[in-house]
Amino acid sequence: MTALNFPTYSFRFKNKQNKTAIFDSIRKKFIILTPEEWVRQHVVHYLHYEKNYPWSMINVEKQVLVNQLPKRYDVVGFKTTGDLQLIVECKAPKVKITQETFDQIARYNLSLKADFLMVTNGLSHYFCKMDYNKQQYNFLPELPIYK
Repeated sequence: MTALNFPTYSFRFKNKQNKTAIFDSIRKKFIILTPEEWVRQHVVHYLHYEKNYPWSMINVEKQVLVNQLPKRYDVVGFKTTGDLQLIVECKAPKVKITQETFDQIARYNLSLKADFLMVTNGLSHYFCKMDYNKQQYNFLPELPIYK
C-alpha cells in the first residue's frame, strides 16, 4: 500500500479470500484492504493516538439519512453527550480532493450537525470548523485534541 502522510501505526493483516485484510479496531473484525480502507484505518488510529479520541467515541462506515436519502459516512467522532463532534470523508490516495469533496461532506453535515469536518486522501488533510450562524466552514491547521 501507498505510504501515507500520517504517523506510523502498527496494523494487523491477514489473508482473506486470497486478498489482504486489515484489522479494524472499531468494528473488531478484518476488512478487505482497499486504498480507501487503508486511509480510513490511518484516520481511526490518528484520531485515537494523536487526538485522544476514545475508541468508544469513534465509529466507521455507518448509514445515515441525509434529506431522506441513505448515505454512508467514513468515520465519525462523538462527544460524550452522544452528539457528533467530527465527520471524516476518506478518499483513496489517488483521488484528488476538490471543492466537490467539501460540498459532499458539507451536505452530509447539514442534517448531522458535527462541529468539525475532515477530508483526506491520506496524503492531503483538510480540517474545518463549522460556523452555523454564517452557514459556512472555516479551515483549521489541525484538529483540536478531544475533550
